[in-house]
Amino acid sequence: MAHLLGAQSLHVALPDRVLLDSITLGIDAGDRIGVVGRNGDGKSTLLRLLARQTEPHAGRVTVRGGVRVGVLDQRDEATAGATVRERVVGDRPEHEWASDPRIRDVLGGLLGGIDLEEQLPSLSGGQLRRVHLAALLVGDWDVLLLDEPTNHLDVEGIAWLAQHLRGRWPRGAGGLVVITHDRWFLDEVCTRMWEVHDGVVEPFEGGYAAYVLQRVERDRQAAAVEAKRQNLMRKELAWLRRGAPARTSKPKFRIDAANELIAGEPPVRDTVELTRLATSRLGRDVLDLLDVDAGYNGTPVLQDVTVHIGPADRIGVLGPNGAGKSTLLALITGDLEPMAGRVKRGKTVTVRQVSQRLTGLEELGEQRISDVVGRYRTSYTAGKDEVSPGQLLERLGFTAAHQKVQVKELSGGQQRRLDLLLTLLEEPNVLVLDEPTNDMDTDMLAAMEDLLDTWSGPLIVVSHDRYLLERVTDSQYAVLEGTVRHLPGGVDQYLRVRAESERTAASGARPGAAAGAPGIGGPGATGSGAGGAEAAGAGTGGLTGAERRSAEKEMGSLERKVAKLRKDAEAARQAMAEVDPSDYQELSRRMEKVRAADAEADELEERWLELSLELES
Repeated sequence: MAHLLGAQSLHVALPDRVLLDSITLGIDAGDRIGVVGRNGDGKSTLLRLLARQTEPHAGRVTVRGGVRVGVLDQRDEATAGATVRERVVGDRPEHEWASDPRIRDVLGGLLGGIDLEEQLPSLSGGQLRRVHLAALLVGDWDVLLLDEPTNHLDVEGIAWLAQHLRGRWPRGAGGLVVITHDRWFLDEVCTRMWEVHDGVVEPFEGGYAAYVLQRVERDRQAAAVEAKRQNLMRKELAWLRRGAPARTSKPKFRIDAANELIAGEPPVRDTVELTRLATSRLGRDVLDLLDVDAGYNGTPVLQDVTVHIGPADRIGVLGPNGAGKSTLLALITGDLEPMAGRVKRGKTVTVRQVSQRLTGLEELGEQRISDVVGRYRTSYTAGKDEVSPGQLLERLGFTAAHQKVQVKELSGGQQRRLDLLLTLLEEPNVLVLDEPTNDMDTDMLAAMEDLLDTWSGPLIVVSHDRYLLERVTDSQYAVLEGTVRHLPGGVDQYLRVRAESERTAASGARPGAAAGAPGIGGPGATGSGAGGAEAAGAGTGGLTGAERRSAEKEMGSLERKVAKLRKDAEAARQAMAEVDPSDYQELSRRMEKVRAADAEADELEERWLELSLELES
């Protein structure tokens, strides 16, 4: 593959520590690289160095001649006097840009509902982010460097962006490096991962799920140092295998390896015990919205909404921006009274919300974390365990040194974690989270999810983070066109419903005719939209019986060959330990043997996946 961009011996030092130490890496044509790591470990700094927006203290970045590099950073500037059209397509005449299929695709995917003549300063933060992303994507780039491109995008926008990036370049062409906390997006788009930690950049093959598997294996070998981190990632991996149906299309030999690794691991949540605890605290009646109309200043936002929330329900809420998700949360928290219908609450119900705006921390800026936490209870019940607030702080990534810092000095992600912890220490029995993933790195998201696994009460989560919703909630609802409907098919069904709604709107058909009536059901309700689509597609594969049997036979052969190649490669790696370290030729010969086995296995896996897709079609 052609080399596009590289870095040699990059070194960046801060006054108190070395941020990046002797980093050497390269981006080749066809690379799709996701960057993960803790907040403050240097992910954005690395991207700015690769973009040559900043200079390293030592080392250099090289770009092959003629390679065009496009960059999206986290700064969205609203230039006074500039319009959306000027920012995205410049002064090009309309007939020129309107006839470009890439530009039409980007405008439709990101700027739907935004007036192209709107002034940039009048846009919201989310709209401004979409405009800057669109302005970048309409360009013709050989390498894209994206820093948190999914921020402020809804589920549909994130799905569109993933599809766009997958098809932007032909296979084996173009290069992508993306920093994001959205783990679903990483799995959809990336074929390699870089983990930035402790001054180094560690490479991993595959997307986020493969990265978790490889990282767990690494952590197992260093259990004495990484014990706590290892257990958390093993739990994450257990969910990846057990709780995400969309990932069961992974090759069988990968599934077997993951199952062997997590053998004996308990489910991520003890559902029976949590239900027992929740019922004992709340009884069977918690909160019901019955035929509710709700809105503001006499204008309804939601109509005829019926939702039943039980003592152990874990509900994810989806919907486009402005659909009424915040109105639904206000009804649940009691901040908004219904215009019609009624909200029925259990006698002992206490609802607390962790909001996007972190309003609970505004008056605590000058105080130290340890002083703030010290005002609360001396113990907290996490599942069956009693833990101290200090132990909770540690679980959410606050070291002893962090606990002496003033609240105002914390990063956005740290403040969000502290707000969650203070809310838990208030001991509510119904917890509402509004976009809790903003500003958090993937490690802290995993830690937060681990903590939420012990929450013994109703949990309502509003988020555009598909991975989080699938991970911590058991049922999903959509707020669409002033109604609330249950989604038995989860996020996949939501995307199908939204796509069908857009198609019917474009064709002038009656909304909801093909997608199913926008009613509401409990977590056990059935949805005609998803079930009908799945039933209609059953048994329509294009393969004959003979072709299907032949494909299945070949897949079985491939699985055995890949398993043998992986085993041979691992044996060759272990045998390298017996070679004299000064015998470079022998080490090189054995390493070449390892690479050859891995390359052949990768090629056979590609064929396996092709056959798998043929059988599913």
